[in-house]
Amino acid sequence: MRFAPHIRCTTLAASLLFVAALRGDTPPRVSSAELPKALEGVGIDQRLNERAPLDVEFLDEQGSPVTLGDYFGEKPVILALVYYECPMLCTLELNGLLRALRVLPLEPGKDFEIVTVSFDPGETPALAAKKKQEYAAQYGREGGEQAWHFLTGSEASIEQLTRAVGFRYKYDAKTDLFNHASAIVVLTPEGRLSRYFYGIEYSARDLRLGLVEASAGRIGSPVDAILLYCFHYDPETGKYGVVIMNVVRLAGVATVIILGGFIVLMLRRDKRRNFVVLGTRRASG
Repeated sequence: MRFAPHIRCTTLAASLLFVAALRGDTPPRVSSAELPKALEGVGIDQRLNERAPLDVEFLDEQGSPVTLGDYFGEKPVILALVYYECPMLCTLELNGLLRALRVLPLEPGKDFEIVTVSFDPGETPALAAKKKQEYAAQYGREGGEQAWHFLTGSEASIEQLTRAVGFRYKYDAKTDLFNHASAIVVLTPEGRLSRYFYGIEYSARDLRLGLVEASAGRIGSPVDAILLYCFHYDPETGKYGVVIMNVVRLAGVATVIILGGFIVLMLRRDKRRNFVVLGTRRASG
């Protein structure tokens, strides 16, 4: 199948997913009988802990051949599947990712990489370079331009990657449109699919926790370790929620520590007071 180079996102797909995307929720669950024909076969299937095809080949912004694995090995990776001439949903997705990245305390290039891949095989490295220049300038973080990669590829490469991550989209030749959902994926340094975040607005806290988990604790702070103890990733919602029992346990430990510290403090104060009283009696005698 040959795709036209100028393909626009379908308004139908975007409108059905728009409300959920704005809230960062999962796409609305409807039966196949309720789906419009244009959206049949469109969606996102989480393939947690499965490995991405790191040997698949793409072109970078300069048109140089690369493999997906060139961006893995040491740091977790944020993967965004979009296409660069999309006037609606893909732009909203990248803008939402940009907003989350701006407030993310982790350092691009040092703590994580970002890989954006076009799923339109008709798009060129020139388009990727233009998109990278635009978003790297808006990001404005040191190391951001080197850490954010925009790739294009052949139909075979795109098919291999999208199938592996569970990204199901559909091209309608009659309308010259792509139908697709919206989500970003966090992968481990080894290329395993770790976390999916749905929609076009992404919580910086959730993204941070996802990256820390994907790195197996190699990035982040002790505070992140505590947060991961209290928050748990829910694959159904693509969000982190509070684990009540862990919070209760942590509160109990904190209470014991505080009470223990108070008792020690009181004992030391009584000891000093007794020492002063004893010294006064000896001086009087």
